[in-house]
Amino acid sequence: MPESPHREPPAAPPKTGDAPHPATTTAFAPLDALPRTADGAQVWAALGGAGLITRAYRGGDVRAGTDPDGLADLLTAVDARSSLAATLSVSVQLATALPVLAAGRSPAARQALGRALTGRATVALAATDVTAGTDLTALRTEVRIEDDALELSGEKDWIANTTTAAAFLVLARHRPGRHFTHFTWVLVPADAPGVTVRPADSALFADSGVGHVAFDGVRLDRDHVLGRVGFGLPLFARHIGTERLAGAQWGVALCRRVLADTHRRLSSRPHGAGTLWDLPAVRQRFAACLLRVRELHALVAAYAEPVAVHHDATAAATLKAAAGGTVNHVLTECGQLWGAAGFTTGGIQEIRAQAALFGIGGGANEVVLGTLADVAESVLADLVRPGTLP
Repeated sequence: MPESPHREPPAAPPKTGDAPHPATTTAFAPLDALPRTADGAQVWAALGGAGLITRAYRGGDVRAGTDPDGLADLLTAVDARSSLAATLSVSVQLATALPVLAAGRSPAARQALGRALTGRATVALAATDVTAGTDLTALRTEVRIEDDALELSGEKDWIANTTTAAAFLVLARHRPGRHFTHFTWVLVPADAPGVTVRPADSALFADSGVGHVAFDGVRLDRDHVLGRVGFGLPLFARHIGTERLAGAQWGVALCRRVLADTHRRLSSRPHGAGTLWDLPAVRQRFAACLLRVRELHALVAAYAEPVAVHHDATAAATLKAAAGGTVNHVLTECGQLWGAAGFTTGGIQEIRAQAALFGIGGGANEVVLGTLADVAESVLADLVRPGTLP
């Protein structure tokens, strides 16, 4: 991961009973063998080769649903050892791509899922179109479905894992109009004729394999339709909540790590007769960051099961909005506390720029706040203690 200047080994995490922190357990030793510069595909291969990817799912079965604790452990371990961009690559696959892929029952889908789970292949979730990313009903990528074949045309922009993917999960429209039943998922091999990949111009996220992919009359067998025709958006909606949960879990891990690095620096940086940590203004700002992270941690604990098990869209939107705001606040404050040293290559200011993703990817903050506003009455009702009048 891009490191804070003069970064020391990760601080020992707070104890929670006798359970070891996932960043320190021997289960994740395969990740320790990777260089800090490993990209997302290399991290994914190490996880799959060690049989760790299945820990993110109940009973080790993707089709059984996400295990929130297992997902959090994986994301925390990867964040502790990898770049933010590489962690993004892993997170998207764990939370969204593999669950969507698991909806396919054809031999092609089962084979792709098996290869992904063992780390032999990465899978790119190609939902975002050349249109506004949050307006999926306006996407232009089209699939024409025949009795025994399909033909796909269109373009997807800013897709993680594009340059490394063995296969793309493509959300395409099979019928004109904005109705939610007009969209279908298609499993597209990256080497299929008509598929063209371009890396995105982004030094910040190169390790995630981010890029653009075009489909020019790509013809495939009908069994590359993933799931039921017309169920593309409902399937996406079912799993985007898990991606938002993963983002909040990752946000907690990232903020804890950055705060630990910052605390070590402040405690060792001489100032007057003491250190920067002794300054009341510094301690106040740091404590405000701790408060924000504890609030996000509490929300994750409260909403993990509703999102992962019951697919609660309101809870997922709450987590997404909270994570975006918290990560931005914490990294902005830590960037200020690092001073000029934060501008070194790989320093806190670089991490801060990358972490702006938390307020954009998976639904911009404004979009998820709008979701909460739409259900304002029910949210307010949930805040009333049982047996009392508002």
